[in-house]
Amino acid sequence: MDNNIKKRIVIFDDDKTRRDSLTMLLNMCSDMECVGAFVSAADAVGNVKATRPDMVLMDIDMPQGDGITGTKQIKEHFPDLLVIMQTVFDDSQNIFEAIKAGANGYLLKRTSPDKLLEQVREAFQGGAPMTGAVAIKVLDFFREEPVPTSYDLTEKEKNILKLLVEGHSYKMIAAKSAISYFTVCNHIKKIYDKLHVNSATEAVSMAIKQRLV
Repeated sequence: MDNNIKKRIVIFDDDKTRRDSLTMLLNMCSDMECVGAFVSAADAVGNVKATRPDMVLMDIDMPQGDGITGTKQIKEHFPDLLVIMQTVFDDSQNIFEAIKAGANGYLLKRTSPDKLLEQVREAFQGGAPMTGAVAIKVLDFFREEPVPTSYDLTEKEKNILKLLVEGHSYKMIAAKSAISYFTVCNHIKKIYDKLHVNSATEAVSMAIKQRLV
């Protein structure tokens, strides 16, 4: 990310302690800042219009305006805006409803602050952050889907795609694959081309649906 321009992030969470903690965490970063924190998503579109964020950190279970409905509304008006779900829930129904609503990632609230910041930055670079436990549930859900084609992915590309689906960051993929971060980016670009997708979210979705990994 450009160090001279801070990424603008808004938070939707009915827990005041968590709102304050996330606000403080983001504002301590040199490359990000919190530009709004709201107790519900009842007026999610209006809140986004007023704050003009680059990303939304969205809680799911909030009174007077839940996060899944709020995400749907935001995506209808701002389809390119990044929305990362944050919740204590890891049940399948919430996960898939969030994905269907257009969420770009799904993180459990027990994610450590350092890991959270890493995954937020990864999302800004085109990644699709997903807590490992969530990724496993998504994979299990689609385990009976047919595999129409391999899309001519190489073994290396399949391995990298698998790590991406499991929620690993580009940096972690590089470490696990014993290759450079730059090489990971090149492989992922080739994966996008072969799958005819434009983002990590789409790549992960296709990999899951077509059982490519």
